[in-house]
Amino acid sequence: MIDDNETVNKNFSDINARIASRVRILRAQRGLSLQALAACSSVSRSMISLIERGESSPTAAVLDRIAVGLAVPLAALFDAPQTSSSPLSRGADRSAWRDPQSGYVRRNISPSDHSSAVRIAEVTLPARAHVAYENGPGMAFHQQVWVQQGRVDVTVGSNMFRLSEDDCLAMRLDEPTAFRNPGRRAARYIVVIAPIQSRVPRV
Repeated sequence: MIDDNETVNKNFSDINARIASRVRILRAQRGLSLQALAACSSVSRSMISLIERGESSPTAAVLDRIAVGLAVPLAALFDAPQTSSSPLSRGADRSAWRDPQSGYVRRNISPSDHSSAVRIAEVTLPARAHVAYENGPGMAFHQQVWVQQGRVDVTVGSNMFRLSEDDCLAMRLDEPTAFRNPGRRAARYIVVIAPIQSRVPRV
């Protein structure tokens, strides 16, 4: 559980530097100019430039639009630099990021260097907080949200789901989604993301 504000604040600048590096790398891999990414993400060229230089503290909504423009899940923008292919992610090595707008705190749980397409993240949403993502039809990802603590109202397109502790919701990231904590205490949930395949094996 994330409840140490000093730890979050200590890691904040490091995470912004990591986001800056990831956006630069992903944009270069796709052969996109700043202007081209601005056009497909609806984020201004100047804002993307500030983010890539680590001179801005972007909100979750802005990062989500950039992720959509890059055709990657939001979690991909928080990956650590790839230095190995270790399948192990240790808790002591993870950094948390706080959304400056909603106050929600996010940690990537999955090993960022590993080749697995599945990504796991932990999110803590403050009481009464709300965060929304635009997503889009080009986002070919499945997502599941598993509530660990508190309550979370999740809106997927025009459908709203009220999740209580231990509830799990599956969705596709191809339409707008929003998360709201209606309670008086922080809610915590696990997010699992995987690419959409033509056939998903049953286990």
